[in-house]
Amino acid sequence: MNTAKLLLHCPDRAGIVTDITNFISVNNGNIIYLDQHVDHVENIFFMRMEWELDKFLIPNNKIEDYFNTLYAKKYDISFRLYFSDYQPKMAIFVSKMSHCLYDILARYTAGEWNVKIPLIISNHPDMQEVAKRFDIPYHIFEITKDNKEEQEKRELELLAKNKIDFIVLARYMQIISEEMIRRYPNKIINIHHSFLPAFVGAKPYHAAFERGVKIIGATSHYVTSELDAGPIIEQDIVRVTHKDTVQDLVNKGKDLEKIVLSHAVQKHIERKILAYKNKTVIF
Repeated sequence: MNTAKLLLHCPDRAGIVTDITNFISVNNGNIIYLDQHVDHVENIFFMRMEWELDKFLIPNNKIEDYFNTLYAKKYDISFRLYFSDYQPKMAIFVSKMSHCLYDILARYTAGEWNVKIPLIISNHPDMQEVAKRFDIPYHIFEITKDNKEEQEKRELELLAKNKIDFIVLARYMQIISEEMIRRYPNKIINIHHSFLPAFVGAKPYHAAFERGVKIIGATSHYVTSELDAGPIIEQDIVRVTHKDTVQDLVNKGKDLEKIVLSHAVQKHIERKILAYKNKTVIF
């Protein structure tokens, strides 16, 4: 099915839904999905709509111009338009941990996602054999405090050359630069090994163990310049007891991390996320 997906937000006012759905129907479009939400605190209207294009009268390359002229200016709408026949290109960044990478590549190989993975980038050689097993080019950029800026410049050149649409950090243990975040706003997805906001530091499971927690969690979010404080996409928890060791917590946490990250990636691929300020609306 050849479809278009429209995601938008604007100040809330009467007539928006009527006008936009009428735009689709008078041009022979068949709406197959429509969901909306109003943030009454901010007075912002959010909507996601999908319609069939087979009999739609406006050519794909003209829809954005028509919508902008007829409705975006009228209602002060910010919008994004996507087409189902386009496969977004995803780059994976990884360091030494394999659990998230394996889960992503397994789903990709199984055909669960309408996406292409042209490359994997790492600051270590450890996952090279995994990439080779899945026949995906693997690029190593060793990073130190002295060469970080230069290496990230090379990474950005590689991403641009491969026309990458978004990035997934599969336990990539490096802080992303301001420049890369600027180039990919709300297009860098990270997995955090805690239920944010939660225990900080390099050993969150050890800290949670010391506190005798009864749940542990994982959080996937878009990367912003403020560390681990970007718009949250997906979160989940698993229960633990006093019988669980630190290693039990680590193992349960890894299972949770890969599921939460993959769910976030899937929602991004399916164009179900609208980011506004530092929050997300998930349709």
